[in-house]
Amino acid sequence: MTVELNHVDTGGEGTPLVVVHGLLGSADNWRSHVKQWQEQHRVVAVDLRNHGRSPHADGMGYAAMAADLLALLDKLGIERAHLLGHSMGGKVVISLARLHPERVASLIVADIAPQAYGHGHDDVFAALRRVAEGEPTNRREADALLAEHVTERPIRLFLATNLERSDDGVLRLRIGLEQIEGDYEAIMQAPEGEGSYDGPVLVLRGGRSPYVTDAMLPALREVLPTAQVVTLGEAGHWLHAEQPEAFQAAVNDFLATLEA
Repeated sequence: MTVELNHVDTGGEGTPLVVVHGLLGSADNWRSHVKQWQEQHRVVAVDLRNHGRSPHADGMGYAAMAADLLALLDKLGIERAHLLGHSMGGKVVISLARLHPERVASLIVADIAPQAYGHGHDDVFAALRRVAEGEPTNRREADALLAEHVTERPIRLFLATNLERSDDGVLRLRIGLEQIEGDYEAIMQAPEGEGSYDGPVLVLRGGRSPYVTDAMLPALREVLPTAQVVTLGEAGHWLHAEQPEAFQAAVNDFLATLEA
């Protein structure tokens, strides 16, 4: 059963640009980019299941998440869209492109390859559980709880975007942490589908990120044979936040070539 995804739709003409966040992210993380893109495009930014303001549901496999996204496109009457996905969201859009290529005008994949990855979020999950247990009443208390497991302040600030104040004044997690952590193995797997997506593809990677290395490119091009690979040299995995102007420019240039 699909989940009805929370989303922001700017409206507008032309082929929409649909933006899909990564693990523990949300549409909110893309506000500044959406504000820029909406000057040229209709933009739809989504919250995946168990993220942001979307409902919680068991199952974090890519077939299920791609089905959620397809259902949203149907609901909005979008026949074809440019799909942009970061990290886990990149695997979601690759899955949709492989399963339903007729619905995809192009893919923009941000710092992820179409392959399985090893585990690497134990400290993050521990930090989020600590916040849930600690029931902080302000951001400083929440940051101190997160810091018991995560030393990097930028990561703590990112994780804190998943907190919202409840009626009793406590900052609580809005994500489905139990569902995400319970099916984490599925999140680490390769995208769903068989074969390649042969439409236009832009792959953006961070020069300081280990997620899309040169060694991965031959296998990446088996799935995305037309991929243009652009490296943002000063960025890590959160390249859209670390080099926002370069990220914007690369996406804009790519879309401009398709619409010329």
